[in-house]
Amino acid sequence: MDLTHPLQSTNFEKFQTGNPVVRHLIDRFYARVGAIVGPLGANSLLDAGCGEGETLDRLGDALPTDVAAIDISADAVRFAAARFPAVSVRTASIGALPFADDSFELVICLEVLEHVADPAAALTDLARVGSRDLVISVPDEPWFRLGSLLRGKYLRELGDHPEHVNHWNPKSLGALLSDQLELISLDRSLPWLIAHCRLRR
Repeated sequence: MDLTHPLQSTNFEKFQTGNPVVRHLIDRFYARVGAIVGPLGANSLLDAGCGEGETLDRLGDALPTDVAAIDISADAVRFAAARFPAVSVRTASIGALPFADDSFELVICLEVLEHVADPAAALTDLARVGSRDLVISVPDEPWFRLGSLLRGKYLRELGDHPEHVNHWNPKSLGALLSDQLELISLDRSLPWLIAHCRLRR
């Protein structure tokens, strides 16, 4: 398998951009996620919606040795599994996770909830398989759309990614998460929001 360019995926392509501003924003985003994840000291982790494994690569040393990952795309799963042979990667939906309750001390779900029809139900299943912490990110609207417009992307959609079916700002994301979880922090790393939540037991 060619690990330099596995598939025509908009998710994969965004990490290959030559745009220095976009690269800076992505680097800053992962630095902030890593600053949350690292100090949690989790012994086990699920990357729910792993895509081609960019988060596994970027967080690296901040991750525990016991890591599992899922994605709904079989192509992305094959690529991530080849890229990280020590990680258990499988095809699954975040609304029907193939794991027992309380399987992971930390669940991360980055750039996924904006794609799912029922984010509250997905959040319920993410919380079910977690035993302590969740870290979740979504696009920060309207800044995400504005950034797309400035780069000439999705002009007919006024900057809205055609695969995004949900849109959040800090207030609406906080309301979604607080309905089921204890919201520890909600940070902005433009054009994304990053939330650290804890399970209520």
